[in-house]
Amino acid sequence: MCRPQLHQRAVYNGHKRVHALKFQSIVAANGLIANLFGPVEGRRHDAFLLSESKVLSKMESKLDENGNPFCIYGDPAYPLRRQLICPFKGSRLTQQEQLFNKRMSTNRIAVEWVFGKLLQNFAFVDFKKNLKMLLQPVAMYFKVAAIFTNCHTCIYGSNTSTYFNLSPPDIEDYLMER
Repeated sequence: MCRPQLHQRAVYNGHKRVHALKFQSIVAANGLIANLFGPVEGRRHDAFLLSESKVLSKMESKLDENGNPFCIYGDPAYPLRRQLICPFKGSRLTQQEQLFNKRMSTNRIAVEWVFGKLLQNFAFVDFKKNLKMLLQPVAMYFKVAAIFTNCHTCIYGSNTSTYFNLSPPDIEDYLMER
């Protein structure tokens, strides 16, 4: 968003050097944004969003048909947890760790396609000069764009759902879950 008149420090993201509101999301292999938490101030670290979202504690009670916990893959900014795996870090990785990182990185790119689709179809949520905090519902714009992106994916599919060979639900089923 453009630099606000008030609360500049709260929304300034020093890492990306922009003023922003941050969201945390989980993208499913069928191409849908399955969880969207936010907004929080742009200055906050990703680990803060993870903690505040309580998504890991919600996942603790969810088990697959074999009694194993569900697990999500996160970027290196997140801490390693039972329900959250991340790339191996360091300069002395074994061949297996390097292979794991390479394979998971490829899958992570497929997740990024979802956000590329969101920005392609709803480019106004990425036009920072026209997004004015306290004058417009900036966070609501992004949330609505995420829901409409999911609707588009249900109707037309996505690169992500094709990549993982997993079809999204029909639009009627998706909207009935809301």
